[in-house]
Amino acid sequence: MTVDTSVIGRPTGASRVRIERGPVSFFASALQDRNPVYSDPAAAKAAGFTDLPAPPTFSFAMQHMGKVGETQPPDPSNGTHPMNEVMMKLMANGGIVLHGEQDFVFHRPIVVGDVLVSEGKIADLYEKVAKGKTMTFIVMETVWRDELTNEPVITETFNLIHRV
Repeated sequence: MTVDTSVIGRPTGASRVRIERGPVSFFASALQDRNPVYSDPAAAKAAGFTDLPAPPTFSFAMQHMGKVGETQPPDPSNGTHPMNEVMMKLMANGGIVLHGEQDFVFHRPIVVGDVLVSEGKIADLYEKVAKGKTMTFIVMETVWRDELTNEPVITETFNLIHRV
């Protein structure tokens, strides 16, 4: 089956989040990371941060913690996430869905008080055949920028895999 690559470059959505102490400390606690920089502002400042830094994988969850409806930017996908379109067509033939690799590129630390705005897109879509099975890779990229400076803070790349 040849996949329709016309979704490459299409937007996957946009978000705006304010980074808050409670979710940052809770996330670090859930990871069982007891480093005081995640819960003690004095320890964070002594370590060179302006406030509590977010743990490294926090950006994967932050859009679910602190995303307030009326503060959100317009949805560039108009509510039709292209990954869902592709996956629905693939799943019509059965198979399984796997979370592939996830990559985080930090341009600077995420810290409490930041207001970050994201834009996502489908970065790539391709197939590979392994052991007689076709795997379809959907690569999504999200760039989170500082609302004040528009400078990138973190770039996430997320692979979703469908295998027949």
